[in-house]
Amino acid sequence: MSKATVVGLGKSGVAAARLLKREGWEVELSDGNTSKTLLEQQQELAAEQITVKLGQSLELNGANLPQLIVVSPGVPWDIPVLVEARQLGIETIGEMELAWRNLQSLPWVGITGTNGKTTTTALIAAIFQAAELNAPACGNIGYAACEVALSQRGKRAGGAGEAGEAFDNSSLLTPHSSLDWVIAEVSSYQIESSSSLAPRIGVWTTFTPDHLSRHKTLENYYNIKAKLLRQSELQVFNGDDAYLSQLGLSAWPDAYWTSVRGKDFLISEKGFYIEDGWVVEKLTATSTPEPIVKVSSLRMVGEHNQQNLLMAVATARLAGINRDAIALAVREFPGVAHRLEHICTWEGIDFINDSKATNYDAAEVGLASVNSPAILIAGGEAKAGDDTAWLAQIQTKAAAVLLIGSAAPAFAKRLREVGYHTYHIVETMERAVPKSAELAKQYQAPVVLLSPACASFDQYPNFEVRGDRFRQLCLAWAKVEKLQYNSILSSLLPN
Repeated sequence: MSKATVVGLGKSGVAAARLLKREGWEVELSDGNTSKTLLEQQQELAAEQITVKLGQSLELNGANLPQLIVVSPGVPWDIPVLVEARQLGIETIGEMELAWRNLQSLPWVGITGTNGKTTTTALIAAIFQAAELNAPACGNIGYAACEVALSQRGKRAGGAGEAGEAFDNSSLLTPHSSLDWVIAEVSSYQIESSSSLAPRIGVWTTFTPDHLSRHKTLENYYNIKAKLLRQSELQVFNGDDAYLSQLGLSAWPDAYWTSVRGKDFLISEKGFYIEDGWVVEKLTATSTPEPIVKVSSLRMVGEHNQQNLLMAVATARLAGINRDAIALAVREFPGVAHRLEHICTWEGIDFINDSKATNYDAAEVGLASVNSPAILIAGGEAKAGDDTAWLAQIQTKAAAVLLIGSAAPAFAKRLREVGYHTYHIVETMERAVPKSAELAKQYQAPVVLLSPACASFDQYPNFEVRGDRFRQLCLAWAKVEKLQYNSILSSLLPN
């Protein structure tokens, strides 16, 4: 029996291990961490004859080497053991590639980008589902891609993923259900480890510096993203993105470009744009422009969401979906959790969760999208990047900034350097929420916005848990205010 090793005991790794076991492989799953939850998973998978090794990294020694290594998305592609595996001729692929090999008979939509990809993916899936197509969202949102592959082999593939998608994705993976499309949000990590992934439609939302601690250079980061689009049959690009539009037709001559600024700003003679309040389609250089859906149908605010709408509508039309289904889905689409998610209104102040803004560019967009003046909660684990535009947005729109997490001292220093002094280092979310309410009253600010501009790993497992914590605290505050807030807070804290 051929042997496969899966690295990483997350949702993706478990799904990959189960899929390989179904295909007849002898499967071993390894994870360098250990916890009560992982031990429980270890026992569960042992019952399925999948060996799980916890607290130890993959080692390649002895005669019993695997023929295949499958890597979870969070595992760096260039760690020494994976480099060694490739040098030894051991096929090494990502979980997304494994899913593709099982599902490549189906048409895929692959969505990538630095920012905007989760909202765009969720909206695309909602439109396809409104058209009565069985098209689950997977990858970086919803299900692990291998969970979708498992469902096509006659077994129910677990619940929806932790990305917190706001549309109903949960009824799509049933035993023996026949899929029509696969809608995959694909990160640079997943593209990097997918050699043959070739979607029917590829979508590139934005491109700004991010993940450079892993990808080293901007050029390398760009080339990884570009690989997915080069391998896509049809390509949709955000023509309002500064970096992508500069490359334009010279790099991507056959792409469908989009622009919120109208037909005159369309990079090519075909694409999708906004005019007179409508999303307009122009499929060829000679075709007559056709209005598809009113922009006002979309509930989400901000120009960036109009860009997301354009790319979602372009994808749907290229897939042959009619205008009625598009209009229905857009009208009913509630947005995505943790991305400008309205939590509650307390005494006229809106509390908004933008925890998914894990870099400066996303946080700048978040702040630009809300009413001003705003009370901003920012901080966490800082990332490399250019903070200039974000700081300028703070100076324009933020009445005060509350700083949390390990980045707080550095952020305070940067704010002082640009002449902004209305900041408070509060360190934790538990202190930030009541302080933000107090400051919102003081400055008559209509909005409290959590938009961290940072990763979450200094205080939380991921941005979803950070956003969920913010939601809990805001709802507790709105319900009981100061008198009982501390007692509610103590009940929420772990024992």
